[in-house]
Amino acid sequence: MDAVVLSFIFFAIVLVVMTVKQVPQGYHWTLERFGRYTRTLEPGLNFIMPVFDKVGAKLNMMEQVLDIPPQQVISRDNAMVTIDAVCFYQVFSASQAAYEVSNLDYAIRNLTMTNIRTVIGSLDLDQMLSQRDQINSQLLAVVDQATNPWGIKITRIEIKDITPPTDLVDAMASQMKAERTKRAQILEAEGTRQAAILAAEGKKQAQILEAEGERQAAFLESEARERQAEAEAKATMMVSQAIAKGDIQAVNYFVAQKYVEALGQIASSGNSKLIMMPLESSQVIGAIAGIGDIVKELQNKKG
Repeated sequence: MDAVVLSFIFFAIVLVVMTVKQVPQGYHWTLERFGRYTRTLEPGLNFIMPVFDKVGAKLNMMEQVLDIPPQQVISRDNAMVTIDAVCFYQVFSASQAAYEVSNLDYAIRNLTMTNIRTVIGSLDLDQMLSQRDQINSQLLAVVDQATNPWGIKITRIEIKDITPPTDLVDAMASQMKAERTKRAQILEAEGTRQAAILAAEGKKQAQILEAEGERQAAFLESEARERQAEAEAKATMMVSQAIAKGDIQAVNYFVAQKYVEALGQIASSGNSKLIMMPLESSQVIGAIAGIGDIVKELQNKKG
């Protein structure tokens, strides 16, 4: 009798254990009855019908990382490169991920590798190296659309490394060096050109300023000559008036002035020589005295 009770208690405990299922956070379990999917067990305590129901697949619903192994790809310009990548995905439907595809990680990995070859093969090497964001976006759109029936969401695909062959890397380095040398030469030539332009502009401005100065000097000299001519004209007119009045002192002044000017020109000549000529000092003194008389006469008239 005691054995029967103990057996009943043991059977009850086993039945309870088989009825209650505890699903951890971040996981979903599929439930099968007689081998057919019925429902999905979510995190927490779940009750099932023992013997008839059993747990099928236990799926991780958190975002997961799948490493894509390196592979060699030929670009559109026939450059052989080695590319490796990483894929981030998340299961949003446990039933589809469990029953729509076999070996989910293997399927995602191969699908991603195939599309990498397709996308990279349509690009040149320069585009491949400079347009990683565009490559990532294109891969993400294609792979996500292809895996949508599997109940997963591809969140990101990142190209980790693009490695060209060694000889191609050396050729690219030589090309970059030549390009930098070319730019340096262009900048140097541009600097020389700008310096020549600035020097020519400076010379032009200097010539303009010099010509302006000469023009201003010529204008002032002309004005001075004009004033001198006016003064001489006035003096000549005054002397003429004095002569008309019969003033002999004015005549002496006029003759003495021309006489002194002629002597000054002879003395200032560059090839001047010793000249013997008679000079009457009394006439010069008389002319000077005449000048004094004329000045006194003008002062008296003004008074």
